[in-house]
Amino acid sequence: MIIKPKVRGFICTNAHPQGCAANVREQIDYVQRQAPIDGGPKNVLVIGASTGYGLASRITAAFGCGANTVGVFFEKPPTDKRTASAGYYNTAAFHSAAEQAGLQAFSVNGNAFSDACKQQTVELLKDTIGAVDLVVYSLGAPRREDPKTGELYTSVLKPIGTGYTAKNLNTDTLKIDDITVEPASEEEIAATVKVMGGEDWELWIEVLSAAGLLAPQCRTVAYTYLGDKLTWPIYGHATIGRAKEDLDRAAVAITEKLADLDGGANVAVLKAVVTQSSSAIPIMPLYISLVYRVMKEEGTHEGCIEQLYRLFTEGLYSASPRLDEAHRLRVDNLELQPQTQAKIEALWPQVTEDNLFELTDFKGYREDFLRLFGFGVAGVDYEADTSPQVAADFR
Repeated sequence: MIIKPKVRGFICTNAHPQGCAANVREQIDYVQRQAPIDGGPKNVLVIGASTGYGLASRITAAFGCGANTVGVFFEKPPTDKRTASAGYYNTAAFHSAAEQAGLQAFSVNGNAFSDACKQQTVELLKDTIGAVDLVVYSLGAPRREDPKTGELYTSVLKPIGTGYTAKNLNTDTLKIDDITVEPASEEEIAATVKVMGGEDWELWIEVLSAAGLLAPQCRTVAYTYLGDKLTWPIYGHATIGRAKEDLDRAAVAITEKLADLDGGANVAVLKAVVTQSSSAIPIMPLYISLVYRVMKEEGTHEGCIEQLYRLFTEGLYSASPRLDEAHRLRVDNLELQPQTQAKIEALWPQVTEDNLFELTDFKGYREDFLRLFGFGVAGVDYEADTSPQVAADFR
């Protein structure tokens, strides 16, 4: 079949196997051009490993540190008539590259929130690479079923206390209108914390610890985004903000649990990039388009792989990591430079539908969005007849 992108709103419903593979290869090539990471991990578990920051974490660990990896994700396999999801193709390409490099790579395709998936991962680790010295928690799901009660919780993107109105870009129509979001109820706040907070991260560490699969000096990290003034209504005093507070709580609790191993946990704050999750959040497509424009002009722009290489070298495996008052690792420092934010804030009220492509880098935003699904990657023939079937050895 000829595979062209099918975009609906903030999602693309198909993916290109060769494009995804080329995108993975570009990220691997970037890491291999950098200096090897001193003191990096040897056996790594990445929970949420198939796209975005999770995939970049796995690539950095493997090709920057020479680590063996196990990835956990929930991705759709291909059929004769439908493509797989992008994460499926990404992981198949990663497995192939890791094997060629002599690195062990194994994956579990399942619901990471479930007890069954956790147990399946434990058994896979026991059968393959053994105890891990780094656990990356990079899940971004909108819903979570409590494994103990069976109750399904759904997260919401709402402010707390009072509603807010902000400029928003419709990426389908390119219309810019004010969007009003009503405040969350107490039930919605609690549900968002259940989905996006630190409870499941803690459960993973407890299961791995009970199975004896955490190595001495094991590190674990969970990812978050904070932003600044423009994103504060949705990331700060909001449901996501409450979930982020719970991540901070979980990091402290996990560090206490890892004390006997001389290990520790951190939340890492990363910069705004185009991901499947960020595309769904009000105001973020327009904000990210401005971030791209300003940071590219300043020469400080980074994607997922550049961010993760810096997280490893300037944070997780640095003798002097960049930490804030809450002991979070900060790799969003370039985005939050005062002069950068000042330029973004000055442009924000000026953007209209007529000057969108002049004042922002929405073109770059859209290109990065399509690349998530393997489209628009250099060197790929998108007119060629392409089979959606790609073999993959996932548990």
